[in-house]
Amino acid sequence: MANRIENPFVISGYVSPEYFCNRMEETQDIIETLKNGQNVILTSFRRMGKTGLIHHVFHTMQESDKAICIYIDLFPTLSLSDFTHVFASAVLGQMDSTPMKILKQASSLLKGLRPTISMDDLTGTPRIGIDFTPGEEEYTLERIFEYLRISGKTCYIALDEFQQIASYPEKNVEALLRANIQRNHNARFIFSGSQVHMLTEMFLSPKRPFYQSAAHKVIDAIEEDVYYAFAAHHMKAGGGIMDQETFHFLYEKFEGHTWYVQKVLNHLYRKKKKQTDTQLVSEAVKEILADNEYYYQMLLRAYTKGQVKLLKAIAMEGKVREITSGTFISRYGLSATSSVKGALKRLLEDELVCPDLKGYMVYDKFFNEWLTLTFQR
Repeated sequence: MANRIENPFVISGYVSPEYFCNRMEETQDIIETLKNGQNVILTSFRRMGKTGLIHHVFHTMQESDKAICIYIDLFPTLSLSDFTHVFASAVLGQMDSTPMKILKQASSLLKGLRPTISMDDLTGTPRIGIDFTPGEEEYTLERIFEYLRISGKTCYIALDEFQQIASYPEKNVEALLRANIQRNHNARFIFSGSQVHMLTEMFLSPKRPFYQSAAHKVIDAIEEDVYYAFAAHHMKAGGGIMDQETFHFLYEKFEGHTWYVQKVLNHLYRKKKKQTDTQLVSEAVKEILADNEYYYQMLLRAYTKGQVKLLKAIAMEGKVREITSGTFISRYGLSATSSVKGALKRLLEDELVCPDLKGYMVYDKFFNEWLTLTFQR
């Protein structure tokens, strides 16, 4: 029985297939690729639903095959030591069912290291960790991969925000992980991340250790008609109605970008209105922006007047292909071309702005909406 929740438009985490919108083809494609012995690189813009898709893939595999699936978020990690700790905590103990078996298996395989065991406060399941001193990271990591190999069991491991390893101070991390993964034939990996250019470079450059080592899957927006059917179904179940024209207005406003559409639907569902129209959608967006206004104002204080002016100009345009063109610069009263290039460099580094095939755009679509409104004040 699926978990019942108050609001069906989930904006954080994964609950069950009932509250997950479609992605049937993507799910099946990833599962088949993994089962056929290939690793997968999964990319998308942030908040497109990539992490939810990984959890849905794992849920499907566990339901049908009782597969061993392990999800690891690398975003908080800053070094090989951090990686080793989170990898060990997630992996160790997954191949055994009882605390004593886990401890015995880990102790025999992790010779010279200090395995620790504790119980999860929420689930009561055993958790294994590793204590090691600085300088032991490579050896520790090799022993953990050995633990996976010796188990003989097929497992599936997702390393989310995998591009983080490229920023570690250690210089050999990619080669180290590639060597261990290549030797481990019973583990399949999903490498996922939102910094598309970095992941593409890691896996498609002949100079990098992970060159052509995984099948590349790109996650795009959910098809509008499919998403509408999902939204209308849950709105109706909650006693409300959303017509297709209203949903189209919302979908177009955020270009089908999953998290933003979902956030507005979540907000609308809480209002418990009998009929949802475009005016209610616009009001919901304004309320969400108002909740974030203090954060946006504080964020802009870290930037120069020229950088903020460029950011607002990009927001007004939506997409800017020729950002140093005379037309664009004069339209928004920007400074010289060299100043625009310098401002753009900072905005790209901080990921406030990102490029796609159609031009430069503000990464956060709610922030884009707020910037547009403040420009018009």
